[in-house]
Amino acid sequence: MTTYIGLLRAVNVGGTGQLPLSELKAICERAGFTEVRTYIASGNVLFESGKTEAQVAAKLAASLKAYAGKPVGVFVRTAAEMAAVLEANPFPKAAPNQTTAIFLDAAPPAGALESITGQNGEEVRLGRREIYVSYGEGMANSKLKIPAALAGTARNLNTVAKLAALAGGR
Repeated sequence: MTTYIGLLRAVNVGGTGQLPLSELKAICERAGFTEVRTYIASGNVLFESGKTEAQVAAKLAASLKAYAGKPVGVFVRTAAEMAAVLEANPFPKAAPNQTTAIFLDAAPPAGALESITGQNGEEVRLGRREIYVSYGEGMANSKLKIPAALAGTARNLNTVAKLAALAGGR
């Protein structure tokens, strides 16, 4: 069995939102995943499965679409991949709550950095299947636009660290 982390995109998973955490957990269990656990109301779920990453992502996406009635962005990483995302952070001295990893389905496209607009002090680096952003002074007033990241989902490095720890602790 492999431990996976599912990262949902653009879904309100708060207790009173479209997808309560308890329902996300139940959806994963009905999909056949085991040891299901959610982490904070930003669309993070950890579970185990004997299937491949692609099979897990497809099953989770189909289950969420059946529930929500529309496609839900799903990004899946193994426990080892999540630990590698944390390890590859190109901004180790930056505040982890002001640094994000934007998770993508595939490697960032060529020219991803050149297409950025609104950059004003933010630093951006490409990862394997992620785009890292250090917001320096903060995210609140940022006008940064990264076209290559539009279909992705972001987590700050505090969340990435916690997910890596939770997944590695199984």
